[in-house]
Amino acid sequence: MGCKFSDLRRKEVINIKDGSKYGYVSDVEVDTENARLCAIIVYGRLRCFGILGREEDYVIRWEDIQMIGDDTILVNCRLALHRKKRQGGFFSGLFSGG
Repeated sequence: MGCKFSDLRRKEVINIKDGSKYGYVSDVEVDTENARLCAIIVYGRLRCFGILGREEDYVIRWEDIQMIGDDTILVNCRLALHRKKRQGGFFSGLFSGG
């Protein structure tokens, strides 16, 4: 079965261990040497409409994906791996001294 990245972005990621919803696929991590998908990334939720930036991103390894359905991606992981918080937010440039 083939799947385009644009199709992945419309799918909601749900953890089957506890039923928690992480959000929708925002990005993917690809191993360019072996041409394979390593992980899917769900961006963290906006804080205060994005003015205060975002929460941490969820990085879910390909091995933790159990099923890719029409509308959802079911994952089986105790805790999603987090990537470092991205810099951002409306006020981040105002207070950084730059």
